[in-house]
Amino acid sequence: MTENQTELHRPMSDKDAAIRLTMMPRDTNAHGTVFGGIILSYIDVAGGVEAVRHTKHERFVTVAMKEVIFHEPVFIGDLVSFYAETVHVGNTSITIHVDVEAERFGSKGQKVKVTSADVTFVAISQNREKVKIGKE
Repeated sequence: MTENQTELHRPMSDKDAAIRLTMMPRDTNAHGTVFGGIILSYIDVAGGVEAVRHTKHERFVTVAMKEVIFHEPVFIGDLVSFYAETVHVGNTSITIHVDVEAERFGSKGQKVKVTSADVTFVAISQNREKVKIGKE
């Protein structure tokens, strides 16, 4: 098994999170659960972090986010981790898969899968024009 294959088969908690943060009251609706749009925005950020890490290109714009299904709610105090991995690099676009996991506040390590998404970004110049991705 190659190093890349090993990385793909590691449990989420063994991988480095692109971002990790605690959900606060400002992130929630009247029912005490985190707005889906908050999670979507962090998926976008995590994907962007991975795109830059993978290519060393500095400017990307989001062009698509494939189906996002929420399997579990996220609550105030949950520690939410966004794990991102590159699945495809084209000439001007890159697709990143993002898995979202929540560690329940006060539950001593209970983790649940919240959702996942494939996000496609396009590389742009300072002038906001599409450019070829400079690979590592």
